[in-house]
Amino acid sequence: MQPDKNAVREYLVGLQARITEQVSAVDGGGSFHADVWQRPGGGGGESRILRQGAVLEQGGVGFSHVMGTGLPPSATQQRPELAGASFEAMGVSLVFHPKNPYVPTTHMNVRFFIAEKEGQDPVWWFGGGFDLTPYYPFLDDVIEWHRTAQRACAPFGDDVYARYKQWCDEYFYLKHRGETRGVGGLFFDDLSDGGFERSFALQRAVGDAFLDAYLPIMERRRNTPYGERERDFQLYRRGRYVEFNLVFDRGTHFGLQSGGRTESILMSLPPLVRWEYDWHPEPGSPEEVLYRDFLHPRDWLNPTA
Repeated sequence: MQPDKNAVREYLVGLQARITEQVSAVDGGGSFHADVWQRPGGGGGESRILRQGAVLEQGGVGFSHVMGTGLPPSATQQRPELAGASFEAMGVSLVFHPKNPYVPTTHMNVRFFIAEKEGQDPVWWFGGGFDLTPYYPFLDDVIEWHRTAQRACAPFGDDVYARYKQWCDEYFYLKHRGETRGVGGLFFDDLSDGGFERSFALQRAVGDAFLDAYLPIMERRRNTPYGERERDFQLYRRGRYVEFNLVFDRGTHFGLQSGGRTESILMSLPPLVRWEYDWHPEPGSPEEVLYRDFLHPRDWLNPTA
């Protein structure tokens, strides 16, 4: 079966609208500003940005649908035979940076690629996932986050959650720091097994599960008291987010290499951040708990096992 690009686009546009509507309602203090843009090489998109809300210091939900005559290196790294192929890429990507350090940062992305070379059948695949980056984590939040991820994957096979959870742990890993970016979630790419309908259904399941996974955490932790110490630590840890996105993230690399809109590509970066030379948490501190108990892969469905 040939992929239905229009159905994918319609789903992604609707997903962006649902997420921005529900998140702004829960935030209660801000709304998303829509910024429509065109790409000179073909295509465009819409970035929706919320700044200085009641919960979110900054949040961005972007839709893009771009096309071109040659896939950039980041897209052909795993598929060198597609070098020089024409392509279409569409997706929704979001990052939310709350102000309260007890509310985690989060990221979600769902995307679709199709590449074509003359005389060959089109090659297509889906990718995506979501992950959580807490600063002062609560074990119950992390467990429920992963249970929601598992429920989204369950209709597609008993092993799907475990595989995508491991892939997420391995992908969102800062090799130069020797730590995960957060507590993970799901990550998948190059998905075409089982045909278009099954692959598209799995992508929708992941995209649709995001709000169920994140909004309860946002609402539970939004009013937790904090002070200057917690805020300083949050800004320091945001530096890890910047390091990952600029050094390792394939989506960032694809956007920049394909001539995408820089402002939309880099909307994932936090509005405020700091670095400190050779900083280490105090032994026995809440900050040490993050490093000791949460920044390495674990079975979050059975954390005491």
